[in-house]
Amino acid sequence: MPKPLILGYLGVLLFMIGDGVESGFIAPYMADHGAATDVRAGYVITVYGIAVMLASWFSGALCQVWGPRRVMWTGLAIWAVFDAAYLLFALGTENYPLMLLFYGIRGFGYPLFAFGFLVWITNTAPKARLGTAVGWFYFAFTGGLPTLGSLWSSLTIPSFGRLGTLWSALVLILIGGAIALVGARRRPGGDRMAPPEVTTGQSLFNSVSIIWTHPRVLVGCLVRVINTAPEFGMLVYLPRIFSDDIGFGEDKWLQLLAIIYGTNIFFNLIFGVLSDRIGWRTTIAGFGALGCAISVTTLYFVPTWLGADYYWVAVLAGMFYGATLAGFVPISALIPSMAPENKGGSMALLNLGAGGAAFVGPAIASLFFPLVGAGGVTLIFLALYLVAFVLTLLLKLPEERDGEPTAEDTPDGRLPRTDAAPTATSA
Repeated sequence: MPKPLILGYLGVLLFMIGDGVESGFIAPYMADHGAATDVRAGYVITVYGIAVMLASWFSGALCQVWGPRRVMWTGLAIWAVFDAAYLLFALGTENYPLMLLFYGIRGFGYPLFAFGFLVWITNTAPKARLGTAVGWFYFAFTGGLPTLGSLWSSLTIPSFGRLGTLWSALVLILIGGAIALVGARRRPGGDRMAPPEVTTGQSLFNSVSIIWTHPRVLVGCLVRVINTAPEFGMLVYLPRIFSDDIGFGEDKWLQLLAIIYGTNIFFNLIFGVLSDRIGWRTTIAGFGALGCAISVTTLYFVPTWLGADYYWVAVLAGMFYGATLAGFVPISALIPSMAPENKGGSMALLNLGAGGAAFVGPAIASLFFPLVGAGGVTLIFLALYLVAFVLTLLLKLPEERDGEPTAEDTPDGRLPRTDAAPTATSA
């Protein structure tokens, strides 16, 4: 972990706990308080996902001209203001159009804050330890959304109710934002990154032009979408299935969600460190894409087949998914290194993929659930992870595309580890 940014990591953790408080129950809660059906609630989450996708793209480009610090302040302000409006005027009055409006606009908040800090990390951490530094970021990110956020809600709902729990999330957001931004206010890397003559429009254009100057970065963006699209999609239909249809109840469902992503946060660190040793692409393809193809199927079908008496099996299946989901962590180190002369543009496109997952996952669930049911949607997610495996094989660093030695050229017949960060001594 880059020591100058320790308070930033802590602030992101608290911020994402606040953001993740609602993840395990917001869809059915909106359905019962103004949205009328789970599908209509899914549409609200889909609109939210569109905002997340756009803000994720903007975060990388805006960090170039505004600096990560200012981008994070902007995200914090948007989240706080529009969450209060959502709770008061949308949920408070059970007004569906206002749900779409305020919850959607609030979606611009967390990507600007969290991914602004991710850009700060990639601009500060040494390349030889970039995978580890990114692993710490996702430790904080998924530690909050939805891991500790779900655990928090499981503890507070019995005392404060769901609406009171949602208000408590706003308090966590403000505390986390203050720690991250005040604690890191004088740390290097938080200011403007682009030359003075670069305008905001030019920075946004650079984040788009990388699509045709470095098409493999676009492939990486698609892999990043697939990475967490099923995670967001399952949060649309799994809450009611696991709590009601299987019979675990809301408390056990929220605890299961905390266990899934509690496992994930520790494996974020493990795969971050491991990827610096065995290769970023190898980790993504083997542990991430193939691993998730198996685990996402297991997570749905095994508990629904065995029923409520085998909660411990659901826990094991959830831990398996949480662990393999962390296999994608090195993509935030790999993609910027594929276009070293335009890291800002590559991070913008990568963040677009991260935000796109929050749109694509719920959209797939909302569109296909009425047609093929939960099992069919899960099989669609399985197919997406297999596509991600194939696409990951195309993600090569510049030196790999410029004629680096092959396995046949080396004395021991082993391919050099070119898809990993250089060692500390070679850097």
